[in-house]
Amino acid sequence: MAHTSFPTDLPVPEDDGACAHLPNSTLPSLSLPATSGTPIDLSALSGLTILFCYPRTGAPNEVVPDSWNAIPGARGCTPQACSFRDAIAPLQKLRVDNVFGMSTQDTAYQTEAKERLHLPYELLSDEKCAFVERLGLPTFEWEGKRVCKRLSMAVLDGKIIKVWYPVFPPDSNAQVVVEWLETEYKHR
Repeated sequence: MAHTSFPTDLPVPEDDGACAHLPNSTLPSLSLPATSGTPIDLSALSGLTILFCYPRTGAPNEVVPDSWNAIPGARGCTPQACSFRDAIAPLQKLRVDNVFGMSTQDTAYQTEAKERLHLPYELLSDEKCAFVERLGLPTFEWEGKRVCKRLSMAVLDGKIIKVWYPVFPPDSNAQVVVEWLETEYKHR
């Protein structure tokens, strides 16, 4: 099955409370490698930033194993990234200053995905899990590698003001963010 779609029988992730501590938290001052080649310190950005975290994007021609599909919330990184790509105009219209995707994959891997998927925003690498650890983001192990569980957050001037966790289905994540901006966001 292609990375841009996903089976309809995937297990639905449940909210295990792993992100309950995040709202009103200040992001750590930490520079993350970006696909632009310029490190980004999310805590230093002014305005509204949307950050979505995902486990991993699949490589071209990679067969997605059933064992990956069996992990609740694991499948759907490419559809999630593409949902933010496709919603970039409404997000900008709603005064989102920055959109970033972040995973624990290395920057070279992310650069390939950014180019292949024509993403209009940068991907950030937390390959050493420093950001994940400082914020206490939920993770799981996959083939000996620690990956971040899927979540997204709205950050205003370095402070987390909204968290979406778990995110399911992943291809609707950007639309959920847009709807929140249109109906609940109070800083416009």
